[in-house]
Amino acid sequence: MKRIIVLFIVFLGWINLSAQTLQPYIIGFESTKNISDVKLDLIKNLSDRGFHIVGEYMPANDKSRYVIVVTHPKLLKSVEMVSGLSGFAATLRVGLTRSGDMTIVSYTNPIYWGNAYYRNDFDRVASHYTQITKDFDEAMKGIGTYKNEGFGSEKGLTVEKLRKYHYMLGMPYFDDVVDLAEFDDNEKALKRIDSNLKNGVPNVKLIYKLSIPNTSLTLYGFALSGEDGEASFLPKIDIDDPKHTAFLPYEMLLNDKEVVMLHGRFRIAISFPDLTMGTFTKIMSTPGNIEDMLEEVAK
Repeated sequence: MKRIIVLFIVFLGWINLSAQTLQPYIIGFESTKNISDVKLDLIKNLSDRGFHIVGEYMPANDKSRYVIVVTHPKLLKSVEMVSGLSGFAATLRVGLTRSGDMTIVSYTNPIYWGNAYYRNDFDRVASHYTQITKDFDEAMKGIGTYKNEGFGSEKGLTVEKLRKYHYMLGMPYFDDVVDLAEFDDNEKALKRIDSNLKNGVPNVKLIYKLSIPNTSLTLYGFALSGEDGEASFLPKIDIDDPKHTAFLPYEMLLNDKEVVMLHGRFRIAISFPDLTMGTFTKIMSTPGNIEDMLEEVAK
């Protein structure tokens, strides 16, 4: 009888989790201080909670925005456990946005992105994400006015929908990645990419390179400039408030000897799940433009 009761409680918990809706971003806090001053306190708080800063930059060359890219021991352990395309989950992003006389600090919701990128494997790493979520929440305290408010989707997405997410019929899923290049082995791939970046790739700037311990996975994040870069496509899709500043930078993953990127029609859609098809038509060429730029890095 006790066993039946325990199983029933677990089942109810699973039902509750499946029904829960998640939003892609969380507002951590707001402050009257400018971005530069907030950034200093924020980086200290993040570091104190176990996060490691892997990169930072001003997306779209917009002085009202700043992004800090972080990883965490639990993120790295999760990727090590599952490997493969889960390498895209090795980092999370914090956005600082100046809006009026306030600096709004937001971050990518770990549970949202964890379910989207690990899908059914998320249950294996869920305990790690509980700790990551707690550490993020604690890092947002003591600097400004604490918020802890989700945003980025009015209704949110259920766990079930996130794990099999695609924007609409015929659109790519998480694992419908774009193949950018393939090499004989991992070492040759790393050398080629490093060489290309050292020599310079038009309109592409490296923001971070993160090698995941005990795997053959390396995640890269890039700032994209030029007429087809961030300054072109971000204003067309980031049209609501609060701003989705933590959407960027765009990533590329070296998975053993294959170099891949998430399809733009997945990566952009899951970052802006409420955008209408009318808005997406304004950036129809953006997924292909991003692919062209990152191919230059990987070729």
